Amino acid sequence: MLREKSILIVEDNVYLALDLSLAVEEANGRVVGPAGTVAEALRLLEEEGHIAAAVLDARLADLDVTPVVIALAKKGVPYVIHSGTGLPAGIAELHPDCPVLVKPLHSDVILACLRDEMKRSKAAVSKARG
Repeated sequence: MLREKSILIVEDNVYLALDLSLAVEEANGRVVGPAGTVAEALRLLEEEGHIAAAVLDARLADLDVTPVVIALAKKGVPYVIHSGTGLPAGIAELHPDCPVLVKPLHSDVILACLRDEMKRSKAAVSKARG
């Protein structure tokens, strides 16, 4: 369960974005977006304040998702990449351990991986503080 956590969805395929949105809501999460472009995703990140996690398509209509990954990393927000094309070079260099899920996957599998990333991120923050 996502316990009302805000999940940013960045996906330019309307059907996949809708499927992910419904899955987040069914898991008691709150959908931010979906955003179909990098510009829209960055705007949502700025406006929303706190994002708990994100599901990102690697390549969008306007650019690859690298600027969004950089913004999420600066804020310490966990994310997963759901892509049919693999990682853009910029992300592979900056975050080689980034979880990449190859399309098409069922939304439950994507959310399970996202929850794992959220737990891993929380554990890393606790360890750093402790």
